[in-house]
Amino acid sequence: MHRAPALPFLLVTVFVDMLGLGLIVPITPALLTAVTADPGTAALWSGLLGSVFGLLQFVAAPLLGRLSDRYGRRPVLLTSLGCLGVDWLAHAALPSPWTLLVFHAIAGACAGTNTVVNAYIADVTPPDGRAKAYGLIGAAFGLGFVAGPTIGGLLGTVDVRLPFLAAAALSFANVAYGWFVLPESRAGDRSTPLTLRTTNPISAVLDVLRRPVLGRLAHARLWSDVARMIHQSSWAFFLTYRFGWGTAQVGAVIAGSALAGALFQARAVDPIVRRLGDKRAAVAGGLVGVVSFAGMVVASAPWMLFVLLTIGVLGAVGAAAGQAWISRAVGDAEQGAVQGALTGIGALAETAVPVAGGVVFGWSLSYGNPGLIFVGAAGCAALSVLILAVTPQHTELRSS
Repeated sequence: MHRAPALPFLLVTVFVDMLGLGLIVPITPALLTAVTADPGTAALWSGLLGSVFGLLQFVAAPLLGRLSDRYGRRPVLLTSLGCLGVDWLAHAALPSPWTLLVFHAIAGACAGTNTVVNAYIADVTPPDGRAKAYGLIGAAFGLGFVAGPTIGGLLGTVDVRLPFLAAAALSFANVAYGWFVLPESRAGDRSTPLTLRTTNPISAVLDVLRRPVLGRLAHARLWSDVARMIHQSSWAFFLTYRFGWGTAQVGAVIAGSALAGALFQARAVDPIVRRLGDKRAAVAGGLVGVVSFAGMVVASAPWMLFVLLTIGVLGAVGAAAGQAWISRAVGDAEQGAVQGALTGIGALAETAVPVAGGVVFGWSLSYGNPGLIFVGAAGCAALSVLILAVTPQHTELRSS
C-alpha cells in the first residue's frame, strides 16, 4: 500500500473541514436573519441548527466508525466530505429554515471526518509516531479555524451566500482529491458485526466506558471536552465583558491564540511526547490547562490574559498525547468503532455544554465577574487530569 499521500491528504481534509465551518461563522447570523426576517428568530434557529447537528452526530458516529472497520476508511471519509458539501449548498440555495434544518441534520449524521481521520492515522502510523501525527492534525484544525472566519467575513461582504458556495466547493474539491490520491489504510473486515447493539450510540459508548483502561481514558476525554466547550462557548463573551473589547480585538485574540496553538502542535508536540511518554505528557498538558482556566477567573488586565494564553498553548500537548494513548489501547480491528464512540461522547458535550454555559455565564455577570464560568472549566479539566493520573500505563488491546 502506498501511504505517502495519506497524511498530507488527512491534513488537507481537516484544514478544509475547519475552513469550511469557519467560512460560515461570521455570515450565519446574516443569512438566517435574511431568511427569517427577525434577529431573535434567527438566533433561535442558529442554536437549533447547532444542536441538531451535534445530536445527529452523536447518534451516527458509532455507526460510521464501525462501517469504516467493515468496509474501509476511504469510502466513509469521502462520503462524509460529500455530505458536508451538499449541506453548504443547501445553505446557499434554500430559503426555508426548516429545509436548512433537514440538510444540517443529514450533515451531522454524516459528520464522520474526525472519527475516520483518527482511525486512519492509527492504521498507518507506528505507535511511537502517533502523537506527532495527531499534533499535526491539531495544527491543521487550528489553521483552518484562523483562516475560515477571516475569508468568510470578506466573502460575505460581496454576497451573504458566497461563503457557503466557497465552503461547498472546497468540500467537493477535497472529495475529488481524495478519490484520486487517497489510498485505503486497511482492507475492510466483513466479519465486523453490524447489529443494533454494536451501532446503537448508547451501547457503543457504554461498551467503551466499561473497559478498564479505555473506559478511564474515555471519561478523561469527556471531562476535557466539557472544559474545552465551556471555554469555547463563552470565550468571546468573556473578552467583551471583562475588557470591553470590540469585535476586531476579540477576533485578533482568538485568531492569534489559535495560530500559536497550531504552530506549537506542529513543532513541539512530538519531542515532548517522545521525552515524557503518552501518559506523563497527557497529564502535564492537562495540568497546564487547569492553570490556564483557573487564572482566567482572576485575570483583570490584558497582560495577565496574554500570559495565561501563552500557558494555555502549551497545554495542547495533552490532547495529542491522550489521543495517541487511546489509539495504543485499541486493537486494529476496532479503531473505527472506538473512535466513533469517542466522537459521539464529544458530540454530546458540544450539544449540551453551550446551552448550560450560556446560563452559567449570565449568572456570573450578575456577580460582576464574567470569569467565574472558568471555575467550572478548571474543575472539569482537573477531574480529567486526575482520571489520567490513576489510569494504568499498560495498553489494552481487544477485538470487537
